[in-house]
Amino acid sequence: MDIKTTLQSDLKDAMRHGEETRKSTLRMALSAIKLAEVEKGAHMDETAYLAVLQKEIKARRESIADAEKANRPELVTQAEEEIKVLQGYLPAALTQEELESMAKAAITEVGATSIREMGQVMKNLMPRLLGRATGDQASQVVRKLLQ
Repeated sequence: MDIKTTLQSDLKDAMRHGEETRKSTLRMALSAIKLAEVEKGAHMDETAYLAVLQKEIKARRESIADAEKANRPELVTQAEEEIKVLQGYLPAALTQEELESMAKAAITEVGATSIREMGQVMKNLMPRLLGRATGDQASQVVRKLLQ
């Protein structure tokens, strides 16, 4: 079962059990997926679904920062709960060692020797991560290894 089908099924369960936060979060996630499919003009694969969910989590993290600046603890709590719901649909995160190992393999495959070739390394590495690490985390590791 793909992520979209799982989200739809879990939305129905949340509606049956009256879980408001979970229900609204899943609706927002499904809406974002639908919007991405419309923009792309085709059905998306599992990797694209993971990217949409990561984008939603990133948006929630940004809203937490904004809510903290505005001194709105209730919004911070709500966004944190939404992040927990969304993270349940992502694969387990990579450890720092696993990420470094994958980055080293990508650097070796590309034959990169300097920071100038970071783009090629990232292009090789990102499809392998499949939602298990963010682009920021990957770029930090690659930058550290290439210096």
